[in-house]
Amino acid sequence: MVCTSQPLATATGLRVLAEGGNCIDAAIAANAVLSVVEPAMCGLGGDLFALVWWEEDRRLHGLNASGRAPAGWSLDEAKRRGVHSIEQVSPLSWTVPGCVDGWSRLSERFGRRPWAELLLPAAEYAEEGFALSPIISTHFDFRAERLPHLARVFQPNGRPPKFGDSFRNPDLARSLREIAERGASIFYSGRIAERIEAKARELGGYLSVADLEAHRSEWVEPLSTDYRGWRVWELPPNGQGVTALQMLNLMERFDLAEMGHLSADHLHLLIEAKRLAFEDRARFLADPAANPLPIEQLISKEYAAERSRSIDLQRAAQTVVSGPWSDSETVYLTVADGAGNMISLIQSIYKGFGSCICPDDVGFPIQNRGEGFSLDPRHPNCLAPGKRPFHTIIPAFVTRDEEPVLSFGVMGGDFQPQGHAQVLSSMLDFGCSPQQAGDAARVEHRGSSEPWGAAGSKAGLGEVVCELGVSSDVCEELARRGHRVCREAVAHGGYQAIWRCEEPRTYFGASDARKDGLALGW
Repeated sequence: MVCTSQPLATATGLRVLAEGGNCIDAAIAANAVLSVVEPAMCGLGGDLFALVWWEEDRRLHGLNASGRAPAGWSLDEAKRRGVHSIEQVSPLSWTVPGCVDGWSRLSERFGRRPWAELLLPAAEYAEEGFALSPIISTHFDFRAERLPHLARVFQPNGRPPKFGDSFRNPDLARSLREIAERGASIFYSGRIAERIEAKARELGGYLSVADLEAHRSEWVEPLSTDYRGWRVWELPPNGQGVTALQMLNLMERFDLAEMGHLSADHLHLLIEAKRLAFEDRARFLADPAANPLPIEQLISKEYAAERSRSIDLQRAAQTVVSGPWSDSETVYLTVADGAGNMISLIQSIYKGFGSCICPDDVGFPIQNRGEGFSLDPRHPNCLAPGKRPFHTIIPAFVTRDEEPVLSFGVMGGDFQPQGHAQVLSSMLDFGCSPQQAGDAARVEHRGSSEPWGAAGSKAGLGEVVCELGVSSDVCEELARRGHRVCREAVAHGGYQAIWRCEEPRTYFGASDARKDGLALGW
């Protein structure tokens, strides 16, 4: 089973499985195609995280393939230059792109097919062109005079390509073929690395070949919590998976099934749990290699019991604070193979087109993950050389009785922990199928405090944005309870999932209609 946010990527992954590859091979090939066909969302200039269920050793493996700040970029340097905030469209927002090394690590440890053949389908689409869908074509509609480095690649004819146009990216095709033929090292120490450094220097940035050569992805131990007998797994910081686990721990304290799916009671509890968890996210989450973090306390049931006492089921809290210690844009895909192996993979360049700066002749922009650093030296997530910034992208997995059950993810920056909690609650509290859980209307609370130092908005209440599928009666009741509510024609997140059953082994795939997504089995 292959589930991705774009049909060409799904078809590529399925072809790899049919030709004898495993789920890792298919995921790499599909991700590479996504880097061509959804270049505003993901690509070689971004980072990657993955959870892998490996049937041979019957356990879950975590990969953190996110990059670090340049060695020459520091708080002192920011102060010297008078930089008070890190802007998106700037090489100061660049961190080392970890995606290509992440593909390489996954392939070396678990892959079956030759590395080169996995990237060639993507190179062919970049070389020969692909038709733009209505959703993806909107990404190309930006003002060239404001983003000239981006326009040279993605508006090559001097205008935005439109829905139905065939779009080619010959520079990206060349980059993909070089990586296919010579391995990931060409990205971190060869021609591509040199182009990245040259553009950074040209525009006043710090990312260098030495920074790229020093990059290493890391295998990490996933974190988990029990939610009503189901064990939910996330990756540890520098990502925000902990926040999703905290939300679930808070929600577990209440009988959601009795409340009714998408009722005012259900959504009110979800929003209040989010607000509490996100205040802890803003205060504590950062690179654990640079700061000791109270992770075990944050995801403990005892802490959830303490924090849940502040939730009033009839009234929105007027202010929320973090716990008592003193101490965007994305693609998600999941693949399962005939041997029982499964991968939950998320990859991103952060905001639309990342930093919106493409190094010359490479065909892709560099991410703006460095925008996620705080410039407050007292904050755990403050900028430092070689440090990883706070990250929003989080893959997830569910087991029961030590058996694999569900591989899933929800795209959308700050929305991701909220999305994880909503789709899981739909399945585990209300009995929805994986596809029904994805189709259900969603709400997003905006305006919590942020890990880069921004305080919560509108007196701590923020704003609740409901999709049109949430009834007007429920929106009115949420407003009566004190929430600031608006109901709009928006699409929160983008979701893919695979549910696994045994005897006989069967996979159920789900894909979100909010994207161009497609779930296919073979």
